[in-house]
Amino acid sequence: MSVSKARIFAATFVLAATLIAPAVTATPASAYANCGRTAPDRDGGSWNATADGVNMRSGSSTGCSIKGLAGSSDRMDYHCYTVGAWEGDSARHWTYARNVRTGVEGWMRTDTLDDFGSDVWCGF
Repeated sequence: MSVSKARIFAATFVLAATLIAPAVTATPASAYANCGRTAPDRDGGSWNATADGVNMRSGSSTGCSIKGLAGSSDRMDYHCYTVGAWEGDSARHWTYARNVRTGVEGWMRTDTLDDFGSDVWCGF
């Protein structure tokens, strides 16, 4: 009789662990660059910005300060991309780049660039 109690206990424990563990580990991590965060140059690409007046921000959110603008004739040195802060019901991708003409570095929303920016993930 003690063997069946042990099996029932074990089965109950396994069932509880199976139900609880996904709820504890399923929380998504923040995957955006806070205002002021820079990014390493992981992308060897250098491209012409294809949208005139693209804001270069201090982080991957429209709530971060504007550090400069990328003009349509500016050459951009792409470093990498990350997913931005949630805005409404979606999160946009952002590319970190250096404006070769001005030397300003910052985050640009990829949907403002015709080539959609870097395709190399920053790792955060």
